[in-house]
Amino acid sequence: MPIYGYRCSICGHKFEIQQRMSDAPLQFCPKCQGKLSKMVYPTGVIFKGSGFYTTDYKAPEKAKSENGSSPGPDLKPESKPESKPESKPESKSESSD
Repeated sequence: MPIYGYRCSICGHKFEIQQRMSDAPLQFCPKCQGKLSKMVYPTGVIFKGSGFYTTDYKAPEKAKSENGSSPGPDLKPESKPESKPESKPESKSESSD
């Protein structure tokens, strides 16, 4: 069920209520019985499709690689450094003759 916001035109009381889409909008303020009006909330819009530039919105790196584009420099497979046998430095032993 969607949440609707209402504002009283007399006292300015704002509140939100969960209603069904089929329910009639509220008409009277619960505090002062004044006339209510629905509040409009801003929303974010993302345009998708062939008519919009792909550079307009940053896509996640995972989605880029799934789309067939080449992976970026951050997505290169990690290679382990070759393990070299540790060599102990030869210690010069002093021999007393």
